[in-house]
Amino acid sequence: MSDRLPQVTTQELLEAGIHFGHKFNRWNPKMAPYIYGTQSDIHIIDLRQTMFLMNKACKTIYNVVKNNGKVLFVGTKIQAGPLIKEYAEKCGQFYINARWLGGTLTNWTTIAKSIKELDEIEKFLQDEEKLSSYTKKELLQKTREQDKLIRGLGGIRKMVDKPDLLIVIDTNKEHLAIKEATTLGIPIIGVVDSNSNPDFITYPIPGNDDAIRAIRLYCEVFSKAVLVGIEDSLKDAGVDLKAIGGVQMSGGRIHKTKQVHKVNKGKVNKNAVQSDITDDQFEKAVESTNKNS
Repeated sequence: MSDRLPQVTTQELLEAGIHFGHKFNRWNPKMAPYIYGTQSDIHIIDLRQTMFLMNKACKTIYNVVKNNGKVLFVGTKIQAGPLIKEYAEKCGQFYINARWLGGTLTNWTTIAKSIKELDEIEKFLQDEEKLSSYTKKELLQKTREQDKLIRGLGGIRKMVDKPDLLIVIDTNKEHLAIKEATTLGIPIIGVVDSNSNPDFITYPIPGNDDAIRAIRLYCEVFSKAVLVGIEDSLKDAGVDLKAIGGVQMSGGRIHKTKQVHKVNKGKVNKNAVQSDITDDQFEKAVESTNKNS
């Protein structure tokens, strides 16, 4: 395992607002093991677990990529879309950031036909000789078809086969992607907010899935793990990275929950997590970030 993998700290997670869940009346009880407590009717996520599980997810990403696997980033909500595209492209992986088309994974034959259609439209629009025989209205229609296909398929048009790992930002919104990946046995790294169901997520990461700064941190850390995996894969293949210039990326007190929660099988018990911050330090840090936000 490379010692260059990104390692997040609870302080970084705090500064990104990842500890803020939803109002307690919107929560999913299956998230109980990851909830530290409540503050002003808002669930506070236990960032010690988030840190542990996020670092674990980075190791998973690294291993997949180092063994020549491919990662598919999925985030179609408005605040996630541009960041998903930016960071997936920086680390040379696939992405879907507009709308998940049913059958993207389970009915790849149909998706492949749409990708072929996109290729043909682009080829047509580049043929000046053919363009001269079409009206402006017809060309506008072709351009619109091209734009629509690029929005939906631009991030996966070179994928050719199913990915080896999915990274999902909002597991509630991307339930179709999760269902298809589960059907095919593709492991999933998913950010699970306090209103999410972590059951079908192979590597759950408890945290805010709405704030832009939180989403940016997730994407940045995951893309760095991909790049380290690519570098080590190339080194193992005998590639001189120096010769090619290396691989680069283009308010109030917390009311601690008193009830004892049963931890789901496969989930991490918070008492077993090695933390870089104590309970008192965590509570004070949360109060401090709330005052400054």
